[in-house]
Amino acid sequence: MSSFDGGRYLEYYLGHAPSLSTLLVANGLAFLVGVSFYVHADPSLADLPSLLYPLFGDSPTALALVTLSLATLLPTLGTPVSDAPANVPLAYLHTFAFVWLIKYGLWTVVALNLHPELYVGFSGAALWDYWGIMLTHALFVVEAFAIPYYGRTTGRALVVALAALLVNDAFDYGLGYYPPLRYEPGLPLLLATVLLSVGAVVLAHRHFDRLGGDASRGAER
Repeated sequence: MSSFDGGRYLEYYLGHAPSLSTLLVANGLAFLVGVSFYVHADPSLADLPSLLYPLFGDSPTALALVTLSLATLLPTLGTPVSDAPANVPLAYLHTFAFVWLIKYGLWTVVALNLHPELYVGFSGAALWDYWGIMLTHALFVVEAFAIPYYGRTTGRALVVALAALLVNDAFDYGLGYYPPLRYEPGLPLLLATVLLSVGAVVLAHRHFDRLGGDASRGAER
């Protein structure tokens, strides 16, 4: 399993029912807040077929994936988290959860700071619209780096994850379903988004061990 400086703390936090349950509930509540945002956005979830919801609701999708990923630890409470079961479906789930969290956690920080004058403020609403949203999405990245401690990936999972992220980019910018902003996204945000897609998968490649324990070959078994 890949090394992690905070492994002792992760082992305690993710391996005990009260703390793991609290994290799952927090993610579930954040997911509902995200869904509410997209329900009231323009365009909204009501404008799309339900099959396209995961592509449109980028941050809620990331939260749903990590909640499912963490929930796989529930049956193994009481055993070492780092020895959690590993198989091909779980490798895809953990990989997708990681890259979605990394990409959309960082994407939100980038998007807000391309035009900070439209968001920064210290009124009640502005405190959430800039500082609150940026902090909560930065926590996506923190949470993402817990996943390689118990999850594994495969070469195919990494390729499929990259393809899925790029399809999401094409959906967002080709069809105009990018997350609602206070400005029209231009080339800088488009390029940043694609770079984040690639970068998230590169980070997954570097931080996950491969299924089967062979990190050098990444064989899918």
